[in-house]
Amino acid sequence: MTKLPKIVAVINIAAGALMIVLGVATYYLVQRELADENIVVSDDAENFAGDPVEGPLTAYSQAMVIKEHALDIGGGKTYAELPQDDPARDTVMTASFLRASLFTSVVAFGVAALVAGLGLLFILLGLALLGILGRLPAVQSASTGPPVVAEAAPPEADDEAPLQGMA
Repeated sequence: MTKLPKIVAVINIAAGALMIVLGVATYYLVQRELADENIVVSDDAENFAGDPVEGPLTAYSQAMVIKEHALDIGGGKTYAELPQDDPARDTVMTASFLRASLFTSVVAFGVAALVAGLGLLFILLGLALLGILGRLPAVQSASTGPPVVAEAAPPEADDEAPLQGMA
């Protein structure tokens, strides 16, 4: 049972490394697939006008422009608010689908970054646990009775000097 904390620490470090690799790979995959669509942020966008849509910020910016265009086409109404016989309904519906796809990529970027960040946290927790375990005194088990803690070496003369303000 005394090896369990070390095993947990090593598993944390390994899982963290795997999470970083998978998070970065997913982020790259989403970025590459989005870039392959050759979408460019509209010139009338508040941010990133004319930039290629290749990341979460440009995808969000383009989705917001599509929303404005769809509201203009629909006379200020969303797809759900338009009558079924309205000729603009199909265009507004397509705009809604495009926005949903762009927002899905924004969420995918966020989840990938979250997984990579959690991977880093797992590694740090594993390393901290190993550090704590390395500083704990060794425990020797006796044949009978409770465990006996090994004696630490006596402090050297320099260690016995009182700290400033503590005397």
